[in-house]
This record gives sequence, structure tokens and C-alpha cells, in this order.
Amino acid sequence: MEDGEQHTVTNPSEFPEGKIGEIHEPIVRATLLSPSEFVGPIMELCQGRRGSLQGMDYLSEDRVEMRYTLPLAEIVFDFFDQLKSRTKGYASLDYEPSGDQVADLVKVDILLQGETVDAFSAIVHKEKAYAYGVEMTKKLRELIPRQQFEVPVQAAIGSRVIARENIRAIRKDVLSKCYGGDISRKRKLLEKQKEGKKKMKMVGRVEVPQEAFISALSTDDSGEKDTKKK
Repeated sequence: MEDGEQHTVTNPSEFPEGKIGEIHEPIVRATLLSPSEFVGPIMELCQGRRGSLQGMDYLSEDRVEMRYTLPLAEIVFDFFDQLKSRTKGYASLDYEPSGDQVADLVKVDILLQGETVDAFSAIVHKEKAYAYGVEMTKKLRELIPRQQFEVPVQAAIGSRVIARENIRAIRKDVLSKCYGGDISRKRKLLEKQKEGKKKMKMVGRVEVPQEAFISALSTDDSGEKDTKKK
């Protein structure tokens, strides 16, 4: 912190508020072995995860060893799955701790109806914050069932909202039994429904299904899924 105090953060919920001087993140020294035909996809993956190439050696005509320095946070979640996917399962990964480095990190909070859901919050690099916020709000809009009232899903850094989606309310047709009649009566019914939804929103609690937590944190891109189905 700017006042000299230090915090060790192991979970986004522990991320301190106030003026931060600098943030250090753990890094690892990774060794990747792969057939030489997959060098391009591996380099693309590592560069996308803020990796720095330290060296590369051809062990044979068709076998290559690549050495990278990578932030630990970028590889613990799904890096190995992505590596296997890009190399048809032929690559291997080994890594060991290699100290830490100063990084420009921020905490992105996900809010449902104005309340932070810690399970979806993440500490990410500043350059990836907007993309994470947009992706998570879109996923949650699809995964959380519609309520009797409209639910805003927001991504925020501190008090600044960077992305927003709305889960539309289930609309009940309160005019179904009104055949003809005075328009003022219909207006009264609609106003009554509107007031009822306002009260519901004030006391209502958004229930997040268990499968939503798993699906939202998976890295499968819905766009890719749709393409494969076609």
C-alpha cells in the first residue's frame, strides 16, 4: 500500500481497498515439450498469457523444448487444457516457482442486483479486465433463470461499472381477463403490477443455480460451440 503496509492476497475477496502502491504476483519458470509442428500455437498461447520466451531448443528434427516465464495466475486455471487442445494432446508441461514480479492487476467484481458475488470476482491484468467483465456478464445473463423482476448483472472495478447486462423479468399478462372495458382500469392494473415488481426487487434475492457457477467459470466459448454444432 502507499502507506507501506503489506497484504498477502490468496483470494479476490481479500483484495485491499484504498491506495495501492504496487502489486506483486508469483511467476513460474515453465518448460514445454512438443512436436515441432505445434510451435506456433504454443507461442500464441503463451504470449496471450503474458509469457516471456527464455529459450528454445530442437531436441530432434521433430521435437522441441520451449522455456517460458509465466505469471502463475495465468496457468493454474486452464492453461494445461488449452495446451493439450492446441497440440492434439502431444505437448507436456513442467513448471517451478521463480519468484515474483510487479504487475498492473485489478480486481473485477461481478454484481447481481447491486450485490457482489465473490465466487465470480477475479484479480486480472488491467488489459484483460474489460474482456473478463463483458464475458462474465453475458454468460450469467444466459445461465441465471429469469425472475419476477429485472435483474442487472454488472462488472465493476471499484465503483466504476465496466460492463452490464440485464436478465429480463418474466412478464405476467395481468390484462388477460380484461375484455374491452375502460382503459383507465387497465392502466391501474399495469401500475399495480409495476409497483408489485418494485417491492419484489427491493426484498427479492436472486438465486444462482449451482451449474451456473461451473459453466460461468469454464473457458468454453459459446461462439465456438455454436460453430461446431453448425
